[in-house]
Amino acid sequence: MDRTATAASASGKVLLAGGYLVLDRQHTGLVFGLDARIHVHIQALPTSSGVSLSEIIVRSPQFRDAEWRYGYRVMEQGGGMDVTQLKGSSTSSLSRNLFVETALGYALTFISASGSAEITPSSITILADDDYYSHNGSNSRRRGGFTDFGVPLQDAHKTGLGSSAALVTALTAALLTYYLPTPDSSEPILRSKVHNLAQAAHCAAQGKIGSGFDVAAAVYGSCTYRRFSPSVLNNVSGPGTPAFTEALSNLVNDNASVKMWDTEILAGTVRIPKGLRLVMCDVDCGSQTVGMVKNVLSWRKQHGGEAESLWSRLHLKNQALGRALSELDDVRQDDPHMCRDLFQNLVAGKELGDDRHKAWHAYTSLQQSILDVRSLLRELSVAAKVSIEPAAQTRLLDACSVIPGVVGGVVPGAGGYDAIALLVIDDEQALGELNGLLDNWTVEVDDGNTAKTGRVRMLGVRQDSQGIRAEDISLFNGWVR
Repeated sequence: MDRTATAASASGKVLLAGGYLVLDRQHTGLVFGLDARIHVHIQALPTSSGVSLSEIIVRSPQFRDAEWRYGYRVMEQGGGMDVTQLKGSSTSSLSRNLFVETALGYALTFISASGSAEITPSSITILADDDYYSHNGSNSRRRGGFTDFGVPLQDAHKTGLGSSAALVTALTAALLTYYLPTPDSSEPILRSKVHNLAQAAHCAAQGKIGSGFDVAAAVYGSCTYRRFSPSVLNNVSGPGTPAFTEALSNLVNDNASVKMWDTEILAGTVRIPKGLRLVMCDVDCGSQTVGMVKNVLSWRKQHGGEAESLWSRLHLKNQALGRALSELDDVRQDDPHMCRDLFQNLVAGKELGDDRHKAWHAYTSLQQSILDVRSLLRELSVAAKVSIEPAAQTRLLDACSVIPGVVGGVVPGAGGYDAIALLVIDDEQALGELNGLLDNWTVEVDDGNTAKTGRVRMLGVRQDSQGIRAEDISLFNGWVR
């Protein structure tokens, strides 16, 4: 069967508010999709006449020796699709890519369960937008719309925009679109299936059941997110276990008398007001996020009442931040000229103190909401002895916040030294002054074990509400073999 080449992409993410709380179903997170995308292209794998193969080749040509070849076969007792790396054929020093391998196994198992699709050999190309990786340009060069980073994948430094979730999601969407006779991946029915399948595969590849906000952003874009109950995945043991195919199919299709998926994803309920821009800044130091989360949750368990009080206060302030964003956008929609004039005056450094000015009141409420969230995160940092907003990041955020046109900023997600997220008036002057500050800024990290210095770089990403989408295959010209 000849199939048409297919391409899909998924967005990155930033958890602006809700770090740690989003692990608990009692609370929600404000998640923004980013226009940094992982792109996946699938086409038929050419074979010689009369030759039958069960092989899939995956390439990530922006990196050196990043090619993986897989064989696949249906396992007995409904155990799903066995995807095995053909180590003698790989060019990646026999390294495994668990996210690719797991996503393939789960997606091919689900596809095989449909009974209507033959899984034929295919060639898969993965491309990443620049801002997923820190790179100094010494080994990199542009080709088409993407960068050849010139280093092995394991030597590339991630910027923390959710590359693994975007990869699993884009690969899942592309595989379902390529092999199954379904609507475009942006259609709601397939979108929910991509979400359910990608969540299961991503958790399996990580070896743990996370909150899933990163996959939700990759699928749906910006949203208010409430996690699914971890028990949702209890009956899915993984490829090779009896009845895995049936269990996965039921999970993805949500075929149960009682709906299995209890996640709440309210797409479009969080938005950056027009005239403002979400700016991500990479701090090239890095934090041990897993260790931070473990320590915070351990503190919460040991300090019941104190911790629950702090969790509740932080939840209320996170909600207030979401409302402040919406209120400023509502004012902008009601009177765009008033907001435009306000933003221009703020960038020019003019003092405005008229409480009767609705736009000014909404703007200052947003500023205060950001400061309130930061204050409680610092309180949590001290209480749990975890560097969520460490002193070095406090100095950086404070310095950025006094630039005319910068509303404020936070350490996103679990915090630490990885990044900062800022809300800035989308004006060349404001962004230029901010960039000038960051060009000369370094962050000194001393975690008690090692001391290092990280440079700060403004990334080019913007907020994106789209999530997964089909792509034109011409985007991959020059990269696909």
